[in-house]
Amino acid sequence: MKTKPPRRRSRRGRKTAPQRPNARPPDVSSAALRRLARERLGYARLRPGQEAALTAVIAGRDTLAVLPTGGGKSAIYQLAGLRIPGQTVVISPLLALQRDQVETIADADIGGAVQVNSDVDASERHAALDAFARAEREFLFVAPEQFANETLLERLQQVRPALFVVDEAHCISEWGHDFRPAYLRLGAVIEALGHPTILALTATASPVVRDEIVTRLGMRDPQVVVRDFDRPNLWLRVTRFEDEAARDEALLQRVIAAPKPGIVYTATRRETEELAGVLAGHGVRAVAYHAGLRTEEREAAQTAFMDDTIEVIVATIAFGLGVDKPNVRFVYHHRISDALDAYYQEIGRAGRDGEPAEAWLCYRSADLGLRRFFAGSGRVDAAQIAQVAGAVQEQDGATDSDTLRAETNLSVAKVTAALTHLDDAGVIAILVNGDAIASEDTATLAENVAAATEAEECQQAFEASRLEMMRGYAETRDCRRAYLLNYFGEPFEGPCGHCDNCEAGSAAIGTAGEQPFPLNSCVRHQAWGMGRVMRYEGDKLVVLFDAVGYKTLARDRVIDTGLLTAVRERDAS
Repeated sequence: MKTKPPRRRSRRGRKTAPQRPNARPPDVSSAALRRLARERLGYARLRPGQEAALTAVIAGRDTLAVLPTGGGKSAIYQLAGLRIPGQTVVISPLLALQRDQVETIADADIGGAVQVNSDVDASERHAALDAFARAEREFLFVAPEQFANETLLERLQQVRPALFVVDEAHCISEWGHDFRPAYLRLGAVIEALGHPTILALTATASPVVRDEIVTRLGMRDPQVVVRDFDRPNLWLRVTRFEDEAARDEALLQRVIAAPKPGIVYTATRRETEELAGVLAGHGVRAVAYHAGLRTEEREAAQTAFMDDTIEVIVATIAFGLGVDKPNVRFVYHHRISDALDAYYQEIGRAGRDGEPAEAWLCYRSADLGLRRFFAGSGRVDAAQIAQVAGAVQEQDGATDSDTLRAETNLSVAKVTAALTHLDDAGVIAILVNGDAIASEDTATLAENVAAATEAEECQQAFEASRLEMMRGYAETRDCRRAYLLNYFGEPFEGPCGHCDNCEAGSAAIGTAGEQPFPLNSCVRHQAWGMGRVMRYEGDKLVVLFDAVGYKTLARDRVIDTGLLTAVRERDAS
């Protein structure tokens, strides 16, 4: 079943590389792949997920690999780059992560790498692209925003890369809709390059996020490789608070007593600095980290944490992507996250060495309001969508987002959201460089705006339902590990024995009662349409619907009224 596939139409104004036959590399045996991994990367063996994804990519098949933290995702594209004739472009979201990846490749005999980003001056950029064009380097690392530079796209069209890798691919869903819309244009980049084989990699993607990755990248008949999400060494705990002062004091005492190093996540920049200061005042070597700090300050904080000079880093969500520190003993959340996708990504930074670690959430129901406020900051209504559509249509040719913001007097977030929905509805086309141009759609502006508005409403309903699932995790009396794993589409009934509810003996209630539909089966609701059964909890079941996101239904009502009907998988596609 496809979840919320955006409507995709033809794109005007895109430079598209001439199509070429997809050259299929010869099959490579498991023994040959394992030998390659041993000789080039020093791997004693390949993990099952690595080998399955690697085999698919080398065979020329678009592949999405969702592998657990520490699952060796980068090794997949490194080894595939060696075996596939032609070169490899890697989309990597952060400059620090790009540097680490380039240095890692430099230390191995796998063809070398270059990077092109805002830290690279014009002469270095030219030299890097020349080395890549001459095949002196196998890998080119770029952020998606770099394709706003048409020269880069033109150079890559000449190179004709054979493999296009999107690392940390969940960023397409988590970041693409608001502050990094360039992620939503990667499908156009791939199209312009003649559709090289695509490899998307992530450690965290629920079924709906997987569907969006596949759709946005334009993956053709993809091989989707999903391996065990479970991290049994992580102890999962939630404590409910009504009073902010009590929560802050409990957090302080827990951090002081906990084995270190550790990470504390909170919602705002101000809170990171306040909490780090309080911890430092109690003798904890702590530092704040957020996007408002200067680059050198962020890098110094991260380096100190990685080197164990700092015991605790207090951060917003700006910290952690690509950080591979094995000995993190705890990840504590001062406030609730906006979705389980983000929460699981964040707690996954603990215990990467396989030793016991703790994930603790401080939960105040009042904090849900703050998350709803953040989520609503980029919301657009029908009038604003029509305003942006009209501004695009009034332009003679393509126009950039700065011009549209000036014409409409809307915020960056609102213009970005409107453009995304108008693009999906076919009202406009967003070019590779981010400019927008009116499409040749023959429907009336009112009809097109209505379609885009419906898409916005569906997106908002889905985001609200994700926050409700996060609230459900905080309030459940069921096994927390079962709740998390079911959310990511992995059957697990519990009790796990490694969460506070299992410890308290309350988790056993979660498996009681009849289950009218199997987990992960497809169902149809009379009003909400197609959905997928995600989990059972006591007398309730949770269904992920295409149109409205996650909904919790009373099991007895479903059984008594026939509210849901079973649908065969092939009929749900």
